[in-house]
Amino acid sequence: MQHEAAIAAISDVTGLKEQSAIQRILASQAFWVALALLAICVVMTFLQPHAFATTENLYNITRNFAFVGIMALGMTVVIITGGIDLSVGSVMGVVAIVAGLVLQAGHSWILAFGAGLLTGLLCGLVNGALIAYVGLSPFVVTLGMLSIARSLAIVLSENKMIYDFGPDSNTVYAIGGGQILGVANPVWLLVILTAVTGWVLNFTAWGRYIFAIGGNESAARLTGVPVNRIKLEAYVVCALAAAVASLMILGWQGSAINALGTGYELRVIAATVIGGANLMGGAGTAVGAFIGSALIEVIRNSLLMAGVDANWQGAFVGAFIVLAVLLEKVRGRKRD
Repeated sequence: MQHEAAIAAISDVTGLKEQSAIQRILASQAFWVALALLAICVVMTFLQPHAFATTENLYNITRNFAFVGIMALGMTVVIITGGIDLSVGSVMGVVAIVAGLVLQAGHSWILAFGAGLLTGLLCGLVNGALIAYVGLSPFVVTLGMLSIARSLAIVLSENKMIYDFGPDSNTVYAIGGGQILGVANPVWLLVILTAVTGWVLNFTAWGRYIFAIGGNESAARLTGVPVNRIKLEAYVVCALAAAVASLMILGWQGSAINALGTGYELRVIAATVIGGANLMGGAGTAVGAFIGSALIEVIRNSLLMAGVDANWQGAFVGAFIVLAVLLEKVRGRKRD
């Protein structure tokens, strides 16, 4: 009874209301973003039939957005709590260097991947502990981690590229650069992680706690939600997602450089927000992160095919972030 009362109170906090399936879909930003994504694909297929709608190009698009999509799943969890993680790009870089060094030393890929995941875990623990238990701003803490992790990557690598992966090199290449049934391995992993994240957010107490904290942290504390622990775990999940993406890129590229992940934080946050996550907290979906990542990569690919200078990509991504936040603000006013 106490558990049911707590769940009911959390539902009150998050403002959840009974809606039909169609109402929920139509109210979802991810749905409208998916329609925009479909429209862009149709237009580009018409304009570039021999370039855009080819098997090779679709393979490259899906593989490229898979890395950002995996990271966006972790970022979605953090943003739902009302936080943000600016360090994911640098965490990706230091994880790749650590795993690359272990491989270069002749150790197995299992040990290398374990060391990479442990590095991501430590970064997430530091971020989460300082934010949840010390009370520092997520922006300041993760900005500091951005600098620290990137510096560590440079120091550990001695500013050199690592490309000798030792006896397990073929296994590492197969994991990140291989494919199953014509679909790149990172895409399969993204699909699985999206399903798992969606299930956790929608059907577990942990997911309800995440939404409760983002909806109203003070009220969540009053209902008995272990706010500090859940927030720490959210940042650990985000860092681990960046670590997983890093290890997949390691196999795909066949090398590790300390600049890996530079600028990814902007793309990951953009994908998350475009997919419907609210930067103020309390809203976000795993499917939205998936679709938002796909939209950014399709736009990037379309711009390149249209002959637009690659240096303009940042401007377009920034504009889409502003548009997504503006759309959420308009939808919020309508709900009020």
